[in-house]
Amino acid sequence: MTKHVEPPFLQDDAIDVGGVVRSLNALRKLSQRRYPNGPPPELPSRASIKAIVEDLVATLYPRHFAPAHALPDLEGFLNVTLDSALASLREQIRRELQLANGMDAAALAQKAKEMTRAFAQTLPKTRALLDTDVRAAFDGDPAARSLDEVIFCYPGVAAVIRHRLAHQLYLLGAPMLARIVAELAHAETGIDIHPGAEIDESFFIDHGTGVVIGETARIGKRVRLYQAVTLGAKRFETDANGALVKGQPRHPIIEDEVAIYAGATVLGRITVGRGSSIGGNVWLTHSVPPGSNITQAKARVESFSDGAGI
Repeated sequence: MTKHVEPPFLQDDAIDVGGVVRSLNALRKLSQRRYPNGPPPELPSRASIKAIVEDLVATLYPRHFAPAHALPDLEGFLNVTLDSALASLREQIRRELQLANGMDAAALAQKAKEMTRAFAQTLPKTRALLDTDVRAAFDGDPAARSLDEVIFCYPGVAAVIRHRLAHQLYLLGAPMLARIVAELAHAETGIDIHPGAEIDESFFIDHGTGVVIGETARIGKRVRLYQAVTLGAKRFETDANGALVKGQPRHPIIEDEVAIYAGATVLGRITVGRGSSIGGNVWLTHSVPPGSNITQAKARVESFSDGAGI
């Protein structure tokens, strides 16, 4: 029989690692009481979802993100890569469905297959939408030298690519996978877009760090946001027991051709009318009509002669 050897830390009397592990195991078993009829179901794999997203991005823009060796046989690469990504996605969808549904194994597998097929069919539409986003970034930034630079380098574009993939998963009924994709993009770019947010064509986030877009936000065509913009909720409704009411519209509606500048905060289910401009650091909690130009009050500047009062 193999002799048990304790890890080095366990041999140190000053650190009771074994006791900590036993306590953690007890807490873990306590949490598993949610599954009285058997072991806990498998969770989706964050690492697998990250790999799926990378493959999907390479499939959407292979000239930029596919490995160099794939370019001579691009169609072959796309077939193999997409087939592999979709097979992996089907398994991750099955795992999410297993968490939330009481279906048997065969029904889960069939539902996951149908959802994966539906997702695959959205990819051409997603690519067409993304092309409008890339063009909007190029046209909207005087520093942009080429469309290739925009695709390779712009964090706003990277975040929107992933949002459009996540949004389709959200619509198809895989909100956890969609949220994981969104959080991977958030970690990579500093841009936090909930996968439920509805965003129309030609969307451009310039710079991008600190942008937050909530779940029920609706954004029209040719909208431009700058860094640290928040499209958030003003308040959260609660039920008679004080629990938060889920799924209620609580984020802004941004109509077509609106520009929202750095640091602006737009809160609540309000409407920013078509063609409006919301200035930097504005705090907006009421609807504004089309063509509005909202800015901060001008700071009062006091002058002093001969340095008096300074």
